[in-house]
Amino acid sequence: MKKFNRIRIREKLSSSYWFVPTLMTGMAIALASVTLMLDKAGKSGLFETLGYAGGADGALTLLSTIANSMITVAVTAFSVTLVALSLASQQFGPRVLRNFMQDKSYQLVLGTFIATFIYCLLILRTVHSDKDRPFVPHISLTVAILLTFASIGMLIYFIHHATTSIHAWHIIGKISDELNNSIDYLFSERIGHSTQQPPAEIPPDDNEACSIFATDSGYIQAIDHQRLMKIAKSKDILMRLKYRPGKFVVEGRELMVICFGKHVETRHSASLHKQINNAFILGGERTANQDVEFSIKQLVEIAIRAISPAINDPFTAIRCIDQLCAALCRLAEKDFPSPYRYDNNNNLRVITNQVTFTGLVDDAFHQIRQYGRSDVAVTIRLLEGTAAIAQHIRHRQDALALLRHVRMIRRGSQEGLPEELDRKDVEARYQEVIETLTNIIGEGS
Repeated sequence: MKKFNRIRIREKLSSSYWFVPTLMTGMAIALASVTLMLDKAGKSGLFETLGYAGGADGALTLLSTIANSMITVAVTAFSVTLVALSLASQQFGPRVLRNFMQDKSYQLVLGTFIATFIYCLLILRTVHSDKDRPFVPHISLTVAILLTFASIGMLIYFIHHATTSIHAWHIIGKISDELNNSIDYLFSERIGHSTQQPPAEIPPDDNEACSIFATDSGYIQAIDHQRLMKIAKSKDILMRLKYRPGKFVVEGRELMVICFGKHVETRHSASLHKQINNAFILGGERTANQDVEFSIKQLVEIAIRAISPAINDPFTAIRCIDQLCAALCRLAEKDFPSPYRYDNNNNLRVITNQVTFTGLVDDAFHQIRQYGRSDVAVTIRLLEGTAAIAQHIRHRQDALALLRHVRMIRRGSQEGLPEELDRKDVEARYQEVIETLTNIIGEGS
């Protein structure tokens, strides 16, 4: 449960642009308080020699210049960034903006500019040029100069990072990293123990069962399976989940069905309904935490935009296909988690709505195949990718799922490619994949 709460908090903070700048502003306020305290205590003797050694008028000019420069640079830099992000969203899809929102580099740069601006304002108000009681905080001014150099360094880094972060290879790479992390989570989760085979007897949805309805609308961003297992064991119930992470739930729709054991009286317990709803994180958009399909669909969206007549960039589409096939090679070697989850006493407690290899292959290939049927390079790379995946397949049903797509790719190319030699190239790749898959299917039969 603690891990689940950390996921909830991390997702909210990582997608907010205010957290890191606010934290750095607070650090700037604390730093200003410390340096001013040292200045007022008369500890600035060394800094008058090695640091700022000017008078009050020069200090006022210096701090004013730094403050004005920082806020101007911040506004200008991020205005240019918004234009770049607008162009990137048109080419790669609006969903990639989420990756930019979670990019800590942008937040760190913005925080540095704002923190330096706030620090200079706080120091500026303490400088006095009165002849009777002049006050020049030498330590604080030296720190302000150091912060200025740091801000210049961050500006250079920002220019470099902003130009590289909107490249296709960088965006595709980040989404691929999220996809690999989602795969790692999918196969590292341990809830009780499980088996692929359905139990001999599963209680029917009869009058002893009740439905748990969603108290809000949104995409399921994460499910706390550990909490659900704990609830199911303590209440002696069986849960049948209707949704998995990534699916959209409408308020009032059925989240799950509960079959009761001995404690049928708990079916109308308001606390039970609340506990179960608290095990679901709902949000306005999908996230990649527990949702393998989401990252796959992001890569697919970039690919089909790239091969559209408006953009006509098959090389970007091929990059996406390569990353999708690499992920599917990993998935083909895995034994997918069973939907049937048991507690330590070997009692069936949770039946999940689990992703399958067949479903993920459908997500990866359907739309790219449909939109790229008239593109030779994309079609050939799809077949080459399926050939690579075939080398990693361990189960007959996975080979059958891949075989279905290979045949659809071939039929689409026969209809979409007007040049006979292009069709022959596709046919040659097709025969290579068919030979591999046929051997796997034959061995599993």
